[in-house]
Amino acid sequence: MGPRLLILHAGTAATSNVMRSLRAGDATVFIAGCHDDAFILKNSGADRNFLVPSSARPAFVPALCRLIKKEHIDLVIPNSDADVSLISGIRAKLPCRVFLPRKSVIARCQDKYALTAFLARHRVPVASTYPVTALKKIESVFLRLSPHKRLWCRIRKGTSSWGSIPVTSAKHARDWITYWQDMRGVPRGSFTLSEYLPGRDYCLQSLWSNGRLIMAKAHERLTYHVAGGNPSGTSSTAALAQMVFEPVVSRICAKAIRALDANASGIFFTDLKENAQGVPCITEINAGRFANVSTIHDATSSYNMTTAYMRLALGESVAIRRSCRFPETCYVRRDIDMTPGVFESNGLFDGMQDLRARAYRQSTSI
Repeated sequence: MGPRLLILHAGTAATSNVMRSLRAGDATVFIAGCHDDAFILKNSGADRNFLVPSSARPAFVPALCRLIKKEHIDLVIPNSDADVSLISGIRAKLPCRVFLPRKSVIARCQDKYALTAFLARHRVPVASTYPVTALKKIESVFLRLSPHKRLWCRIRKGTSSWGSIPVTSAKHARDWITYWQDMRGVPRGSFTLSEYLPGRDYCLQSLWSNGRLIMAKAHERLTYHVAGGNPSGTSSTAALAQMVFEPVVSRICAKAIRALDANASGIFFTDLKENAQGVPCITEINAGRFANVSTIHDATSSYNMTTAYMRLALGESVAIRRSCRFPETCYVRRDIDMTPGVFESNGLFDGMQDLRARAYRQSTSI
C-alpha cells in the first residue's frame, strides 16, 4: 500500500499540479483532497474529496483531525499561504506528519517588508524598500529613493502581484494606495515603496532537510497571465517559463534560506528580479508551499521535487541533487482551461507546418 496524503485547497490549479506531480513520481500514492468551497472542490482530481468547514471557523481543526484519522492519512500538505500558516500553528495537534518550515520563518516570509529588511541585514541582495506608514509620508519616501526614477508600490502581504503597480510620482502612489484603502479595505500601513527592478524575472524552488539543500530547480518567467488587465504588467503566474540553471540565483537563494533558519526543512520558493546592474534581488520567499511551474515540470522530469518532498516528509532518504541542470532548453506553457504543457526546444515545431517564410516571400514579391 502506498503513502496516504491529504492535500488542502484541493480543486485549485496549484493543488492540481501538485497532485499530478506526485502521481508521476509514485503511482501507488493515495490522495485525499479537501476544501471549504464545493464549487472549487468539484474540480479536484483527488482519489477522494471532502468538504470541510472554513479554516476561519473553530470547527475546522476538529474536522480535519477526524478526516486524518478516518482516512489513515500519513502526511498533510497545505499549498496556500493561509493554509501553510494555519497548519504550521496546529502541527502538534495533528495525528499525522507535517513537513513545514518553522512557524516563525513562515510568519517572516509572509510579510514582504519584514522579509526584505531581514535579508538586507544579512547582506542578501534585495531592492531598496521603505514602508508607507502614512499617506503624508509618501513624499519623504520618494526623496529617499530619489536615485530611482521608477518605483514599485505593493502590499506587504498577498500573492500574484496583489495591489502592485509601478509608479513615477508621489501622486501616482498616493492615488493607488488611497484606492486600495477606500475601495478594497486594505489597512493603513500595508504598502511599501521600493526601487523598480527592470531585469530578468526568476523563481527558484528549493527543498531542504535539517539545513541541507536537497534539490533546487529554477525557471525564468518570459510572459505572464492576465498582464493586459493587470496594472503592474507582470504577475507571479507565468504563461510561458523557461527552466534555467543560474548558479548566482541558486547561491543567493541558499544564502537567504540559511539566514532564515540554519536548520531549515520543507519547501521554499523564492522570487527574484534583476536590478539595473543585473544583480538578482529577492522580492519574496514563499515558505511551505510549491511553485506552479516547478510542479508542472516535475510531472515530466527525473527531477521530481514534489515526490522527494513527500519521501523526506515520511522519513525516507532521497538523493541530494542540489541545483538541477537541464540537458535541453525546456519550456513550461500555461493557459486558462488547458492542461499545462512541457516541451523541449528541439521539439517546439513538432506537429507544425511552418508557413512563415513562404508567406514572407509572397508578400515581398507583390
